[in-house]
Amino acid sequence: MANHTLDTTGLSCPLPVLKTKKFVKTLEPGDRLTVLATDPASYIDFDHYCHVSGNQLLSHQQDGDTFIYEIEIAS
Repeated sequence: MANHTLDTTGLSCPLPVLKTKKFVKTLEPGDRLTVLATDPASYIDFDHYCHVSGNQLLSHQQDGDTFIYEIEIAS
């Protein structure tokens, strides 16, 4: 299990999720991915993406203008 970070700050929907989807293909089951985003609507997209992909959205939080998503890659 490895931890990874993907910075999608400054990008608007749907780019944060599209970049995440592409990056996830390089990861192994059980890996954890932290995604940084600044798009206020990104929660809806990440929640939906995790639901349809089988990956688990472990947490989401906001730090100033940055939204932080913790995702565990499905096995």
